[in-house]
Amino acid sequence: MPIELGEIRRSQIITTFGPGAIIDFRAPGRDGGPVSVVAAGIDAWDEFAGTQGQGMSNPQTISEPRLERLLQVQGFRLPPIVMKGENGRYETSDRLVGVRFPTWLFCPDCHRIRRVSDWGRPESRWDASRICAECTTKAGVTVHALPVRFVAICSRGHLDDFPWDFWVRHRDTCARRDLRLEGKGSGMKGLMLSCKTCGASQTMDGCFGPKALEHVPCRGNRPWLGDTEDCGETMRTVYRGASNVHFPVLVSALDIPPWSDEVQKKIPPLDWHRLEHEYTTDEKRLLYIDMISLHVTVGVGTAEALLAEIKTRLATLDATTADTIRPDEHRAFMKGGTGVGDREFKVEERDVPVELAPYIGRAQSATRLREVRAMRSFTRVTPPADWRERPGAHFAPLARKRKDWLPAAEISGEGVFLELRPEAVRAWESKPQVLARAESLRKAYEDDWHGRYGEDEPCPMHLSARFLLVHAFAHVLMRQLALGSGYSSSSIRERLYVADDDYKMCGLLLYTASSDADGTLGGLSRQARPEHLLPLVVDGIRSMEWCSNDPLCIQDVQSESERTNGAACHACMMAPETGCEHFNRLLDRWMLVGEPGARDLGFFSSLLEL
Repeated sequence: MPIELGEIRRSQIITTFGPGAIIDFRAPGRDGGPVSVVAAGIDAWDEFAGTQGQGMSNPQTISEPRLERLLQVQGFRLPPIVMKGENGRYETSDRLVGVRFPTWLFCPDCHRIRRVSDWGRPESRWDASRICAECTTKAGVTVHALPVRFVAICSRGHLDDFPWDFWVRHRDTCARRDLRLEGKGSGMKGLMLSCKTCGASQTMDGCFGPKALEHVPCRGNRPWLGDTEDCGETMRTVYRGASNVHFPVLVSALDIPPWSDEVQKKIPPLDWHRLEHEYTTDEKRLLYIDMISLHVTVGVGTAEALLAEIKTRLATLDATTADTIRPDEHRAFMKGGTGVGDREFKVEERDVPVELAPYIGRAQSATRLREVRAMRSFTRVTPPADWRERPGAHFAPLARKRKDWLPAAEISGEGVFLELRPEAVRAWESKPQVLARAESLRKAYEDDWHGRYGEDEPCPMHLSARFLLVHAFAHVLMRQLALGSGYSSSSIRERLYVADDDYKMCGLLLYTASSDADGTLGGLSRQARPEHLLPLVVDGIRSMEWCSNDPLCIQDVQSESERTNGAACHACMMAPETGCEHFNRLLDRWMLVGEPGARDLGFFSSLLEL
């Protein structure tokens, strides 16, 4: 039976708690017990839509034409929320639901492990938790059964219960399996799984090994969809709350002119979809515009004038690919200013302090930004390299059958845009030592890529010294901004604009990543002002000169477990994973400040003398 998820921030539904993710919460009520579920797929969004309508007919939808064209969908659905009227009553019946997982529970008093159906139910019918009836009677207070700590996942995205009966190795004569999980000492060796019926026992030591479950082939279980599929991959044991249980595959785009102006915002998504895909000739489009008086709604003088504007925009969309999203946004920032009637993209040019002029060519306060962040899929075990599905990458589906929409979140906020001075970057990245350093990290990155997806699959990008510089600089500024902007570190996100092809880019945007948590406070965009930008950059670069883990960090010893990083560790460079586009990989503070005895090799090394 589906279980309502309770109160979750809307933006988290496509990230931390998206379809396929495990969610822990307490049942409502004073004595509500712990409940663990896996968030249901987006089929359930329609099944529990009530009177709100299914698909794109549901009112909780948003549009972003470039992203729709890229992902080949009609539009995006916001995670459903229950709306309240002025009288305080619920006006909609939309619900977010999950499926109970894991299906094994553990009693903290008697240490029994049983399936959900073998536990008692609380008195309240709203309480989805379970209780241990024996221990509750004995103790005189409610003893809730807890979700077990261990689950099994596979690289194809499947999710299953840990095979408790397999692990304990029951004797053939065991008729009634009575499992207990008890701590007999420290560590996993001291955690004993036993059967009180047949006497079989086994410690949990080794259950996390890569081959621990090699004799338990994956059953292809997809509890978020309520079905199974053929698999047979080797499962692996993880903690229920481990980060590698769920990695969302996200695709995002900023609202930029002309898509952010008044004309586009007044065209309903369904009408835009029809003009783009159904009415493909000028005659049909003009007839449709006249029929629904769309030119009047939009505020354009005549139907012919609106048709000409729509044709111009459709021609722009025809040129949209995965490789043009970032350059188009970069051009919008480089043009500066704000278009007439622009509602979602407002930037203000700022003077660059004379001390930073050799390094930074442009600084802007983005006082108004809108980002649409869509969830295409998710992975388990390893994070996705990017949003595009590849032969060796296994993206888990969000629905049983492909839909013409995807779940998405709309983030309105603010930010700071900086463009490094191109001539300074070209001079720096041509140094032999810089090239050699970047080449070693590029090789590690490509080896990791080919190890995951095969030798024949090309890497999605050429890792260069320029990219490593901009990425490291973004992390430095994120850490500093969290100290002075009024936002928490988890609410600031990077967006990198780096390319060394025909259209050269060397910029970065730092913006609010979760507006429903902090809102548009103004504290972030103000940091681009000269009086704030100078101490922000100088203090950030100075903080990179030494790390508390040096000399191990600067000698790359700290990053041995992540070879795609250079001098980077949690003490100096790492950011919350909500803020980094690359899951805290491809970082190297050496690019910023060099190393002891060779400080001049860092791009910003002369700032250390200020």
